[in-house]
Amino acid sequence: MKLTPTLRSAQVASAALKERVRRPGYLSKLKTPAELAPLFKNDDYIGWSGFTGVGYPKATPTAIADHVEANNLQDDPATKKKFNLFVGASVGPEVEDRWARLDMIARRYPHQVGKEIAKGINAGRINFADKHLSMFPQDLTYGYYSLKKKHGDPNKPLDWAIVEATAITEDGWIVPGMSVGATPELLQSAEKIIIEVNTLLPNLEGLHDINQSFLPPHRQPYLISHPSDRIGTTAIPIDPERVVAIVESRLADNTGVNAPETQWSRDIAQHLIEFLSDEVSAGRMPKSLLPLQSGIGNVANSIIGGLANGPFDQVQVWTEVLQDTFIQFFDSGKLEFATATSIRFSPDGFEHLLKNWETYKNRLVLRSQQVANSPEIIRRLGVIAMNTPLEVDIYAHANSTNALGSRMLNGLGGSADFLRNAKLSIMHTPSSRPSKTDPTGISCIVPFATHIDQTEHDLDVVVTEQGLADLRGLAPRERAPLIIQKCAHPDYRDILMEYYDRALHECLARGAGHQPHMLRNAFKMQTNLMDNGTMKIKNWD
Repeated sequence: MKLTPTLRSAQVASAALKERVRRPGYLSKLKTPAELAPLFKNDDYIGWSGFTGVGYPKATPTAIADHVEANNLQDDPATKKKFNLFVGASVGPEVEDRWARLDMIARRYPHQVGKEIAKGINAGRINFADKHLSMFPQDLTYGYYSLKKKHGDPNKPLDWAIVEATAITEDGWIVPGMSVGATPELLQSAEKIIIEVNTLLPNLEGLHDINQSFLPPHRQPYLISHPSDRIGTTAIPIDPERVVAIVESRLADNTGVNAPETQWSRDIAQHLIEFLSDEVSAGRMPKSLLPLQSGIGNVANSIIGGLANGPFDQVQVWTEVLQDTFIQFFDSGKLEFATATSIRFSPDGFEHLLKNWETYKNRLVLRSQQVANSPEIIRRLGVIAMNTPLEVDIYAHANSTNALGSRMLNGLGGSADFLRNAKLSIMHTPSSRPSKTDPTGISCIVPFATHIDQTEHDLDVVVTEQGLADLRGLAPRERAPLIIQKCAHPDYRDILMEYYDRALHECLARGAGHQPHMLRNAFKMQTNLMDNGTMKIKNWD
């Protein structure tokens, strides 16, 4: 692809950039973000690299926002620019939240994190399609997200891919940063590619395992039987002719500090460690456990921190995201190998990782989210999956996405990829959360989940700081009392048991007792929260 006249530039490559870009022809395409910003048109389909706030482009999206803001483009419907944005998961708030605040996002896929982007979705300004993270990249290559696209190459769903790299090989291939996510498929799907080479980071070549995504009927099996198995290349293959610009960046990922541990998160971790120890004692699990998957947040951090001091050795990890406590887990000598699609450390965590890179680099690998979240591999490896919901009902349906059934928070992410296919599927949550007027005003154990992301058929264990309910092999009428007694907050146990007892009595009387519900009251706790600021109802009448 020939560069248009608007892309000609007299930029001079720095010594660091010359060292990182090993394909000399790319350096002739060096541009500034400000030069590129005017090229983006209203309704363009744009893909960004990035996953859980790391490895995303920073300079070019910022320049596009600067261009829109400086020229007051959003003030006039004739000049307004709104884009369709595709990212493997979430990126830094300084780019995505700013785009949302400027009303620059028309559609967003498939997962996001940030107050402004969530506000835009819930206000109806942004159309958001939530999707399992293992399925998003394949659906992108299938063309599912561009069925209504009116312009561009029909075989390339995206007009642009803007991706961060830490190096470019002699073949023009891209060495990613601290995440892979959906970057291979975004690049495969884009007409034009902009590469931001981040020279603030070291060259991370060798950290990644990249495989090509084929379309059916030509898809290939992932030949992985151990977390350390490699099946691909260390860089992402691309067509150099589609690269229209190289940008040098020296901007750090905006990860911030991790949520602090709490007493209840430590209690949940302890319940889980005791449960896993019992599984080993019963012979259902090897002494080294099976590969672990852990979500994001203080509970996940507490669990991994607890395992660093726990009784298990030679542990393997097969997960989406690594957080700071994985450093402690590695340093304890108990974690042997970890694979993920993203390393999301705090700034201090990244500093420690890079300062001691030689210690960790051969014990880590980053893969695409299509592989990291592959149901086939999760089931084959026997992964132990641990994730956090908003609420779990008394029959073990879980809501991970929509508060009170309607308000989107972040999205499903990869939790269901793992929970549907893991050997052990575990949901951990505090038993209650504060409302504006009541410190225990929200019960995380409810009669009926207001939105269901993970069904009762997929969950094996529910655990809160109150205790752990092992649901394996139990019928619904056995699960409900166990979840209430083991997991519900004391403020809600009697309320929930009364609901269950009354529902059971009514449903058995009419021959409908498999999973008893009083439909007229199933959401009464949630509606009481909306009306009165607490789930503590006075009665069920």
